[in-house]
Amino acid sequence: MISIEEHAAASRFADEIHHLFSASGRLSRSPDFEYRPEQQQMAVAVAESLESGAPLIVEAGTGVGKSLAYLVPSILYGLEQGRKVVVSTHTINLQEQLIGKDLPIVRKLVDQDFTAVLFKGRGNYLCPRRLELTGQQQGDLFGTGDLAELAEIASWAKTTQDGTLAGMPFTPSPRVWAQVCSEPHICTVKGCGGSKCFYQKMRREVMAANVVVVNHTLLFTLLASQEDLGDDQRESGILFPNDITVLDEAHTLEDVAARQLGMSLSQSSLKFTVQRLYNPRSRKGLFQAAKNVDGVRAASSLLDGIDDFFDEIEQACRFDGASREFRVRRPNLVNDSLSASLLSVQKLIATTAEDVKNEGTKAELADIGRRLRDARLGVASFLELATEDHVYWTERAGGDDGRPVNYTLQAAPLDISERLSQIFFRRGARCILTSATLGVGDDQLRYFRNRIGAGTARSVVIGSPFDYAEQMTLYLVRSIADPRDAGYEGQLAEWIRHFLDLSEGRAFVLFTSYRTMRAMATTLEAYCAKKKFDLFVQGQGDSRSAMLEQFKKSGRGVLLGTDSFWTGVDVPGEALSNVIITRLPFAAPDHPLTEARCEQIQERGGNPFYEYSVPEAILKLRQGLGRLIRSRKDKGMAVILDNRLLGKAYGKAFLKAMPPAKRQIVG
Repeated sequence: MISIEEHAAASRFADEIHHLFSASGRLSRSPDFEYRPEQQQMAVAVAESLESGAPLIVEAGTGVGKSLAYLVPSILYGLEQGRKVVVSTHTINLQEQLIGKDLPIVRKLVDQDFTAVLFKGRGNYLCPRRLELTGQQQGDLFGTGDLAELAEIASWAKTTQDGTLAGMPFTPSPRVWAQVCSEPHICTVKGCGGSKCFYQKMRREVMAANVVVVNHTLLFTLLASQEDLGDDQRESGILFPNDITVLDEAHTLEDVAARQLGMSLSQSSLKFTVQRLYNPRSRKGLFQAAKNVDGVRAASSLLDGIDDFFDEIEQACRFDGASREFRVRRPNLVNDSLSASLLSVQKLIATTAEDVKNEGTKAELADIGRRLRDARLGVASFLELATEDHVYWTERAGGDDGRPVNYTLQAAPLDISERLSQIFFRRGARCILTSATLGVGDDQLRYFRNRIGAGTARSVVIGSPFDYAEQMTLYLVRSIADPRDAGYEGQLAEWIRHFLDLSEGRAFVLFTSYRTMRAMATTLEAYCAKKKFDLFVQGQGDSRSAMLEQFKKSGRGVLLGTDSFWTGVDVPGEALSNVIITRLPFAAPDHPLTEARCEQIQERGGNPFYEYSVPEAILKLRQGLGRLIRSRKDKGMAVILDNRLLGKAYGKAFLKAMPPAKRQIVG
């Protein structure tokens, strides 16, 4: 129960925030502020949550300005109460927006000074101590090509201010960077606590900062690690004692958490670790440097053993042509031919370290030993299906475009709602979750709340200030073939060309299948060339970010993309005037995690299609459509080339969750 005094204090702070965000409040004096009733509503809800200590979930439509709505009250409350504000996002784009744009605006708006830092995972930071050690041993560790890269890194290290991989003028090979970046048990406060260490410097800045921006993956990594970023008890905080935590892009929370709280062991990463000890191709490595002949022989044998083990995995899993995952339902998929060799090499690492005088080299060997120990335990756990209520599967990557095949052992918790409830929704944890798409057509956000264990957390749904009826036309196509029909791809290409003509290019064409996307890329190439549309295809050359920048500059671009372009992409203005959805984005029903979640619903007597598949697809569709209207000035069309929206009973659920745009049924 909240006392009368606590309620009065909460009301006072909420009233202050309400006035601050009003048309006549202090923020209105700044040219950086535009009064929006929806933003004011969200800011007040955040203020009430902070004062009461009750978690809050907010769906805030595109254009609400949710960043300022949670930053201003959180920072003001944090400064007043001596609490750190942690903002976690899913995408790099939003992190950069917060640090480069939103937080500087907040600093001007609130007229109070505060410090804010972007905190990245350790692997992004150069460790000068490891660089120095590697430089001393370079002849024993690297071949000629790698030595040139190492020299470039050493030269860059003399001028860089933050020592992060993103700021490097070139991209080093993973094997070179792995030898010089920060690692938990090597780059420590004791060994690297001096001012020259980029990670330790950032760590001190994080401890002193008022606002810390991280991503969801790092958040869960820090929560799971033993790294002492704050009081072990964390009191009522989540990451730091008494902190305020804001999870933006919260719609990704369940999937990120499941991945981070599970297990992943890949063939390539395990070989990469062993090759730090000895690489038969270059004849370099720590065992070679230590002149440990037995170690060299054992590492070479282990590398062959890793390939043999994963060859057995491949044969046992019976991957068919298009399949990339195989669910493991029974223990002992293959014999454990790996653990004994891993243990043997671990012992050789320990004996080698005893004879090494250099403390840095000892730390490097110890780090590899820990990695091999974790791999050994992971292999045993996977083969035994040791953890209850986890889903186990193998994944296959590569094998096309000349890339080698790589297999990965995967495990993930089936239901993480209880774990998330304990972290984010316990009493006194000041936690705000927000996104533009959390609901599937209801005002209580029941589906999202159930998936993340939100319990009795308060939820608020705030609509977009955009006038969708004027800014957006939604085309629903009735007469298109079923994807299983022989004529489907021909009809799909015909409809895509029709709507590209209407918008003169300037379109995203979003797919749920790489195969269909590649087929359409081939079919549309001549058409786009004739129309002078610049055609961009995901996975063909440029990176996602580079392709997006080229699309923005083109003015007549057509971008074909799959999963990563459905969300987190912002292209305001005429450059993007059309979003074409080729299929309703139902998750592949045979993916092991999706399959297991559906089985769980079925076992308790529910309907997995309506209770899981449909809501997930609605959320994904809302994300895709959300790429179109990004400002009050934007206008355009959205197209859904899937007649199930009109012909199936569940189509009504999709239509109910759509933006209130003008609708036209064609075909």
